[in-house]
Amino acid sequence: MKKYIIKRILLAIVTVIVISMITFFLMNAIPGGPFNSEKAVSRATMAALQARYNLDKPIIVQYFLYMKGIIHGDFGVSLKTGRSISGIIGESFPISAQLGLMAAFLAIIVGLVLGAIAALMRNRWPDRLIVFLTTLLTAMPSFVLATFLLYVFCMKLGWVPVWSAESNNLILPIIALAAYPMAYITRLTKTSMLDALGQDYIRTAQAKGVPPVKVIFLHGLRNALIPVITYVGPMIAYIITGSMVVENIFTIGGLGSKFVTGITNRDYTLIMATTLFLAIIMVIANLITDIVYKLVDPRIKLD
Repeated sequence: MKKYIIKRILLAIVTVIVISMITFFLMNAIPGGPFNSEKAVSRATMAALQARYNLDKPIIVQYFLYMKGIIHGDFGVSLKTGRSISGIIGESFPISAQLGLMAAFLAIIVGLVLGAIAALMRNRWPDRLIVFLTTLLTAMPSFVLATFLLYVFCMKLGWVPVWSAESNNLILPIIALAAYPMAYITRLTKTSMLDALGQDYIRTAQAKGVPPVKVIFLHGLRNALIPVITYVGPMIAYIITGSMVVENIFTIGGLGSKFVTGITNRDYTLIMATTLFLAIIMVIANLITDIVYKLVDPRIKLD
């Protein structure tokens, strides 16, 4: 286990470095720059700004200077606002983390329950209803669902207030974010449960007189969790940092909206910082997922 974790950490470092190189060089390959705007800037001012942020140096030198700062914990400052990138992430990530974790928790719990019900009620009306709902939610993009929820429950019915820093009401954004992963987890759970319920150990447990609830949830569901865990790890990381569309629709000032703003403004340091932050969370989530495999099923060997 220790050797496996060390290997995965080293691989994660290489992955983050490769992502940083791809992001940095592609970002600089796009025509234009962070100081280009509709208002004309004098050549002297442009030269001073580029020298201030090392943009006058060769791209490869810019990359190594930036990574040197990252190694020392310095993400730099925003090229548009002059604010510390660490401060921007520090104030916006907790909002995205709260929203993402609550949406992930809802998606996992509801998905597991609906998937188990669909497997136990196969070809009956609960199964057909669940299949219809999950197919609908899988096909519906998150921004469409978010817009629909905002229009119906906020504007027309007035049941839920629009999110603000004062009200901090995250009900609709959580539902919009949780809908697709919940539908996907439901389908994964149903498929895995149907396969698990047909195994010999389930029939043996039933023959020994084990209560049906214990057979289903202790033996069947536990062994059906492996495909779900495979999806849940990256899903949590993506929801936490990749909810940019939903955050923009509900005007939530999370990390996702900051990432969109950085791309729009060609804010190189903000784009790099948010991309690397997402990459680090992704590799950590994948590592935790592999370790959880071992806890759920001791037969799995991690080499």
